[in-house]
Amino acid sequence: MATSKAPPPSPIQTSVGNGGETHQTTANPAERLTTNHGVPLSDNQNSLKAGARGATLLEDFILREKIQHFDHERIPERIVHARGSAAHGYFELTESLAQYTRAKVLTEVGARTEVFTRFSTVAGGAGSVDTPRDVRGFAVKLYTKEGNWDLVGNNIPVFFIQDAIKFPDLVHAVKMEADRGYPQAASAHDTFWDFVGLMPETTHMIMWAMSDRGIPRSLRMIEGFGVNTFRLLNDKDEATFVKFHWRPKLGAQSTCWDEAVKIAGADPDYHRRDLFEAIDEGDFPEWEFGVQLLSQAEADALPFDILDATKVIPEELVPIRVVGRMVLDRNPDNFFAETEQAAFLPTNMPPGIDVSEDPLLQGRLFSYQDTQLSRLGTVNFHQLPINQAKGCPFMNMQRDGHMQTQVFKGRANYEPNSLAEAGEIGGPREDPKGGFRTTAVPLEGAKVRLRAETFADHYSHARLFFRSQTPIEQAHLASAIVFELSKVTLDHVRERVLANLQNVDAELANRVAAGLGLPLPKASKPAVAAQDMEPSPALRIVGKYPPTLKGRAVAILVTEGADGAVVEAVRKAATAEGASVKIIAPKIGGVQLKDGTQLPADGQLAGSPSVLFDAVALVLSEAGCADLLNEGAAVDFAKDAFGHLKAIGYTAQSQPLLDKAGVVPDPGVVDLANGAEAFIAPARTRQWEREPGVRKLA
Repeated sequence: MATSKAPPPSPIQTSVGNGGETHQTTANPAERLTTNHGVPLSDNQNSLKAGARGATLLEDFILREKIQHFDHERIPERIVHARGSAAHGYFELTESLAQYTRAKVLTEVGARTEVFTRFSTVAGGAGSVDTPRDVRGFAVKLYTKEGNWDLVGNNIPVFFIQDAIKFPDLVHAVKMEADRGYPQAASAHDTFWDFVGLMPETTHMIMWAMSDRGIPRSLRMIEGFGVNTFRLLNDKDEATFVKFHWRPKLGAQSTCWDEAVKIAGADPDYHRRDLFEAIDEGDFPEWEFGVQLLSQAEADALPFDILDATKVIPEELVPIRVVGRMVLDRNPDNFFAETEQAAFLPTNMPPGIDVSEDPLLQGRLFSYQDTQLSRLGTVNFHQLPINQAKGCPFMNMQRDGHMQTQVFKGRANYEPNSLAEAGEIGGPREDPKGGFRTTAVPLEGAKVRLRAETFADHYSHARLFFRSQTPIEQAHLASAIVFELSKVTLDHVRERVLANLQNVDAELANRVAAGLGLPLPKASKPAVAAQDMEPSPALRIVGKYPPTLKGRAVAILVTEGADGAVVEAVRKAATAEGASVKIIAPKIGGVQLKDGTQLPADGQLAGSPSVLFDAVALVLSEAGCADLLNEGAAVDFAKDAFGHLKAIGYTAQSQPLLDKAGVVPDPGVVDLANGAEAFIAPARTRQWEREPGVRKLA
């Protein structure tokens, strides 16, 4: 691909505390950043805070204007997280956190709380595909006895940026390029990597996004994280820092990159269909709910700042304490009324849960409410059934507004009032004891637009993540960056990213440069040199997920004259393992087996490629196999299954198809004459040892 050469812009130089540098002053008024009303900006990197680590101030009109304009850029589709799938279910507490919080949802063991959970991609529009390389949103609305609690996070525990004022810039960079309207749902383009190279704070998140977690196998197989640091508040108003985690019982699992691309063509709704059908068939997905708890002293003792959303707290330092579980057991009745109209707000918290001064979270507290006003068109969006508080009544003096559905009676719409009927109080009153209380955090320091000095290390956690991966995952991560940067057309953008990668890991930078066939530039100068942290095996996927077929899909490809006994043996063995088994035939009408019985098909070969399944079995007759040798879909069925490291069971009559597809013997290629059970063992996982023979990785 020909590349265009453009002069590199002046590097982004952030305020003191984020590298020890300051913005250059421009003398040309035409080059100055301003507000929409022409007020020149002195700092477009940091929101206004009460001290460098203090809370964000409401008076920051620059932050509010920028976020509010961004929130209203598109209607009615969500700007980010537009492509979503959701389900109803319940949350059950298994261990009380009464020592740390007074929130009933976290103190009443055994109680079940209704939930609505929405999963989503971030970058693509509502009509995009399910399987691009992207972050996945993981938003849970818990209808608690004390009001709704919206735990709005992602399948990755960190984020690209440290301060919410940069969120519009991040999303503008990753979205379709402004002049051409593409690429859709993809980060592999100039504007995104230009932003990444200029903002070193994105580096840790890039490691996660380019890892296998960016291409999950199923929404039922992703972890969920609250991302930001929150607080719990107990009856004595004692505060404890908390990180929230959702861990899938099926384990976190991924696809291969080539597989994800082909799935997008074969079934753009792959993840949505997978979630819906699993619940519809009674195979309810489940997650453990865990917390990491830290006192102020414990947080202060860590070698990084827990208010920095680009940092992760390794489980080896602060173990995850599992205190509950979530089960999704009911699909929505109406996609628009529920999945599309669901409004999640980080400000929805019951008493006993509170926010921290994390500057990314502080901006989210404003942005989500503002976004819903744009999307749903009314301040009364909380009255929509999917958003209504269910575990408790909601009562206040807020009236009228567009699409008001309630009919209020009485003269008084203010508080306090004394106009009630005899023997009644004048409407609802505040509850000083049981109501929501904010943590009494001392605020001090001058009003500043600064990053705290403790936010300045952008590479240590990126290095920790990369060095914690297995060699397989490291190769996938490096290859993903090579692919993404190969789509970048500006030389200086690639060079800047490679220079930054040197600060993460020299081997990683060399592998990416070699994969691109480019010289490795000199390392960029970090604000803070990366520190070596003890690797965290908990950050891996490979080797962690359970070796099981539960929740996964097995395809049996059959032809006319196939041996029905073998088909039934494979189906019985896979079903006993918890797999969903599909019969695939050249025609949707099915096939006549060797014994003369008719076997219905669940899918036609041309429309049901092997990328849609976790393991495949080829039960062909000799004549049927001969017919398939000239059918590209059949050759690809076997070739892709082998290339995507899946177990392949086969009958002797299927050997010519395997030969034409380039399938060679290995422990994952099993002769079904040895019994169906021999096929089940390798089908439980991918054949990672096969990968060096089927593709070249960075």
